[in-house]
Amino acid sequence: MSTQIIIVLVLNFIISMIGTLAYSVRMVGVRTGKIAVSFAVFNILMLVSRMAITFQVPILTKFVEHNSGGSDLLKFFNLIIIISGIATVIGAILIPTFQRIFYKGVLNFAVDRSIPKLVMHSFSKAGVNYIKDCVAIPVKENITQINYRKLPIKIIIYNLITVSLLTVGALAPIYAGSLAPDLRATCITLSSIINGVATILMSIFIDPQLSVMTDDVIEGKCTEKDFRTVVVAMVGSKTLGTFASLLLIIPSSYLIVFIAKMI
Repeated sequence: MSTQIIIVLVLNFIISMIGTLAYSVRMVGVRTGKIAVSFAVFNILMLVSRMAITFQVPILTKFVEHNSGGSDLLKFFNLIIIISGIATVIGAILIPTFQRIFYKGVLNFAVDRSIPKLVMHSFSKAGVNYIKDCVAIPVKENITQINYRKLPIKIIIYNLITVSLLTVGALAPIYAGSLAPDLRATCITLSSIINGVATILMSIFIDPQLSVMTDDVIEGKCTEKDFRTVVVAMVGSKTLGTFASLLLIIPSSYLIVFIAKMI
């Protein structure tokens, strides 16, 4: 396995795991009563994710340029998606630990109001010891005792579709470039077709509903337990959506090639 492949897989793992941990940010915001601060602190991890994406795309594109299309290349893209799914599962397992650490981080930032100081404290002896004390495993009752009748099924389905599209939207344009090398640049720029649909679903159906539910918890209109159940279901749909993108990589790539030839 070449260095390029390893780097791409590692970066993709980081991106997917951070994306999974993001679902717990609203829970911490509810518990601390500092939703805006919670998202501000989480932006540290999002910065890491964006940097990973910045490096991943050109490395992956260069790898495809130097390797001919075919079953081997398709297997590599499928491997990337599988690694993303595994990262999502691991991220879900880490959510209880992350929530405890993040809870403390939000409270410290609200007092010190300094991201650099918060980061430095995280690597201090006291910070490392606190992180060790925060290690926890998921409680199985959070899954086994889910009341499915209270779940916003439509939102969960929309989330599954959105995750599938976003996952394949980052890979299909690059794979499409290997199917039509003479249209590689055009194919890559057409990623907005798939990502655009996912963004619309997220902006219109998912984020507004989750925001309303977050406010309902703070106002006492919804219990924290019910909200936690929704978060667990959203993480589950993200996991399923990531693996479901295995079925979309080929049709999405050929769709992009078709559009590239038509325009």
